[in-house]
Amino acid sequence: MSDKRIIDEVDYKILEILQEKARIPNVEVARQVGMAPSAVLERIRKLEERGIIDGYEVRLNPQAFSLGLLAFVQVRVQGRLGADLAQQLARVTGVQEVHLIAGDDGYLLRLRVADHAELGQILTSEINALDGVLQTKTSVVLETIKDTEKLDLERF
Repeated sequence: MSDKRIIDEVDYKILEILQEKARIPNVEVARQVGMAPSAVLERIRKLEERGIIDGYEVRLNPQAFSLGLLAFVQVRVQGRLGADLAQQLARVTGVQEVHLIAGDDGYLLRLRVADHAELGQILTSEINALDGVLQTKTSVVLETIKDTEKLDLERF
């Protein structure tokens, strides 16, 4: 990361705090790092401008929306991998992530759906119906032990 050398210890501390609780008041962040709130706000603004802070989002409980089944689907495709097929996969019902993967030519999808019946319907009528899809291999998650988007900033 080219910006690594211009991020100091205070920036790392701010990032750690924001990763833990993005809605923390700026005054509390300032208190924790021992700076004025205006200085902390300016640092956060600069981290956003440089793309180090990529955004903020709310994590919703999937159970509250009856989306209790999490599955990963490996999609093997024929021919050249193209952006068009990737975009079609991204629009499939329940798809949260699309990753181009090494190994068997294809993609890895993360889907969040209501149940096995909905998953089967999506596999049959949406994913396998796309031109270029040769085969799918699905893994249904039984239990999630860890699920985070946080980066381990102590490594830097």
